[in-house]
Formats: sequence, structure tokens, C-alpha cells
Amino acid sequence: MEEIEYNDGIEVIIANASHERYVDEILDTISDAAKVRGTGIAKRTHEYVTQKMKEGKAIIALAGEEFAGFCYIESWGNRQYVANSGLIVREKFRGHGLARRIKQRAFMLSREKWPKAKLFGLTSGGAVMKINTELGYVPVPFSELTDDEAFWKGCQGCVNHDVLMRTDRRYCICTAMLYDPAKHKDGEKQDTCHLNKDEL
Repeated sequence: MEEIEYNDGIEVIIANASHERYVDEILDTISDAAKVRGTGIAKRTHEYVTQKMKEGKAIIALAGEEFAGFCYIESWGNRQYVANSGLIVREKFRGHGLARRIKQRAFMLSREKWPKAKLFGLTSGGAVMKINTELGYVPVPFSELTDDEAFWKGCQGCVNHDVLMRTDRRYCICTAMLYDPAKHKDGEKQDTCHLNKDEL
């Protein structure tokens, strides 16, 4: 997947410790978006997101000094699985393909850090499902995701957690999606990501 240059003044970069000043705004934006959609969200603390930034495991989009969007990555199950989580774009920056750009960069970072790991995500958003599909993800049963208890503990803050528990973690409101590098030839993800600049 080739990176495309944009002239909209928005940078999509790997976050670092200097971006901690945006963390509270990021968390508030994620929380507000979940309330508007009426869907659940795995709640994260200021310290947790800050640590992702310090570890180089987060993507942030900035319009000058203004926060525009965010996503972070985390490995689970002894680094056999990697999740891209917390994808958010501020309302004023929506509708211009920024979520896709952030997700692409998170995908690339995940593949760079853990090239053999399976990438997965839980989402209830149609736009995210479309982006994931373009990147080569496919819908899968929850049983194909990590069994790492630490990951599933993160779902406790979601309003739909009771559904997950009642079904013995077999399914929930979210759709599970998985990218298995073993099923993709080198470079095949470039072919699965049919994106052009006009769409982004």
C-alpha cells in the first residue's frame, strides 16, 4: 500500500510523548461519539493512552496544532494478535477520508512492528468495516480472536458488555474482523486496498 501525499494541511503521524497534551481531548471525543451513536466503547484511561504514545503505538492526525483524529495499536496473546483500537475523527474533520488515512497508517505500523501477527478488531461502525475490508480484513467468529483475558477485560466499560457475557463471548453487538498475514502473499494487501486520492 503506497502512501499518498495530501495537501489538506493534516498530518497523520506516529504519536510520541509530546502529544500527551491531546489525550484528554481524544478521550472526550471518543466518549462523545459513542454517546451520539448509542453504541458501546471500551473505555481507556489517560495513563493508558499516554503509554501507547510513549511506546510509539499510536497514530495521531493534526491540523497544525489542532487535534483531528487518533488510533492506537496493541499486541495480545504473546504478540500473536494485534488490535487497532480507539479510532476517532473529530466531527469538523469528518467526511474527507481521514479515518481511512489513520487506519491505513495504523495498519502499516502494526505490520512493521509485528509482521507475523494477526490483526483484528471489533467494530459496530459500517465505515470502519468498509475500511477494514479494503485493507484485507474479513469477518470472523469471535472464537478466532485472541483469548487473552487482558483484551476482553477492556470490554467491561462497554454498555453492551452484558451481551458479550450472556453469550459466553461468542458474539456481541460488534463485528469481529481479522487480517491473517499467512493468507496474504507479500504485497497482496496493496491489491486489496483499492483506494484512490479522490476517495480519501
